[in-house]
Amino acid sequence: MLLPARPTPADVFGVLKTFRPTIFYGVPTLYAALLADGTRPKKNELNLRVCTSAGEALPADIGNRWTAEYGTEILDGIGSTEMLHIFLSNRPGKVRYGTTGQPVPGYDLRIVGDDGRECGDGEIGELQISGPSAAIMYWNNRTKTKNTFAGEWTRSGDKYTRDADGYYTYGGRSDDMLKVGGIYVSPFEVEACLMTHPSIPEAAVIGVADSDGLVKPKAYVVLKTGQQASAGDLQAHVKTKLAPYKYPRWIEFLPELPKTATGKIQRFRLRAIASS
Repeated sequence: MLLPARPTPADVFGVLKTFRPTIFYGVPTLYAALLADGTRPKKNELNLRVCTSAGEALPADIGNRWTAEYGTEILDGIGSTEMLHIFLSNRPGKVRYGTTGQPVPGYDLRIVGDDGRECGDGEIGELQISGPSAAIMYWNNRTKTKNTFAGEWTRSGDKYTRDADGYYTYGGRSDDMLKVGGIYVSPFEVEACLMTHPSIPEAAVIGVADSDGLVKPKAYVVLKTGQQASAGDLQAHVKTKLAPYKYPRWIEFLPELPKTATGKIQRFRLRAIASS
């Protein structure tokens, strides 16, 4: 069933308890909100068999906590309007949280660097997809068509890496990626790290120029109700888990992050706040 109202934790859990569906579809911000709800039901009050996530990459910490709490895996995957279908996904029994999984049968994937060369394992580049469901063009938009469709390959606009086992890890939208000291920094990686702090259910990272005009990460975070944390606490937390150059130089606390109706964080609105 579809929930017509805004998906608050109370309403979502009410549906899950009343109608006891076995499959649940959500977005990462919703899973985070459900886990943060102090009145959330116990595992035996629900009847979940499998859960899925899409819209944005699922942080590993949220996936691990959900499975520990409710005993079900969250299958994180990605598709696009241009491909009409999910082309990369985790699958039951083979979930690796922190990754978007492996290619869906019938689709070929490659990662291409800024120099146009196909990347090897561990190298970051743009994810491109080839498959039978691909669109052929954008209606009345030749420029966008030329920039997106390259022969049999469709450019996703997402940065990814691939490991030796064929699992793909999201880095961020190509236009959201940061270069700090000439090295790519994934805003998603920093966000996921911040959300492993017990006081932070949501975080968003953008690039902001410092006094020398050099781009550095800035984080916007939401605190759990009744929790406290300082910017220094959070910066130190990130430094213990990631390379030092990746830590956010500035941290701003917000009551909530700007989102679309489907739960995607609107980073362009955060960039507008930072530049005002």
